[in-house]
Amino acid sequence: MTDQAAVEKLKAKFPGSVLEVKEFRGELTLTVKAEDIVAICTFCKKELGYTMLADLAGLDLSAMGVAGPRFQVVYNIYNIKAKQRLRLKAPVEERGPRIDTVSGVWGSANWLERECWDLMGISFNNHPDLRRILMPDDWVGHPLRKDYPVQGPDREPYQGRQI
Repeated sequence: MTDQAAVEKLKAKFPGSVLEVKEFRGELTLTVKAEDIVAICTFCKKELGYTMLADLAGLDLSAMGVAGPRFQVVYNIYNIKAKQRLRLKAPVEERGPRIDTVSGVWGSANWLERECWDLMGISFNNHPDLRRILMPDDWVGHPLRKDYPVQGPDREPYQGRQI
């Protein structure tokens, strides 16, 4: 099955959930509704053969002047047999950013979602163990957000490491 055939099957199965399809340099990216992410990912794995979640990341679009939701969760999935990649993006609102966990679809999502929550502040509903993974437990804030203060009255500017 080609990438385009997978997209057509997704659009047929979830007609109102596929918001946008883009191709750039041979890579397909689908923007999908966040509320359908578990069903879409399950379909991608079981019906389309994307058995590997290669990466999951959060994006903060606030500094880019993009209209719409501030955050996106990006899923890079891979069909090992067909050697095909597909990128799914799910927009997430700024106020109380939340999306359902896909850790029941791909086990690797467990740690990737924890990292996304820790650094971006996007929470994953029904996650089995959503707690900090990179920052200390008492850390305040989420350092990959564009509005995170990197210096200020209570912080010294980063001086870099002297070698």
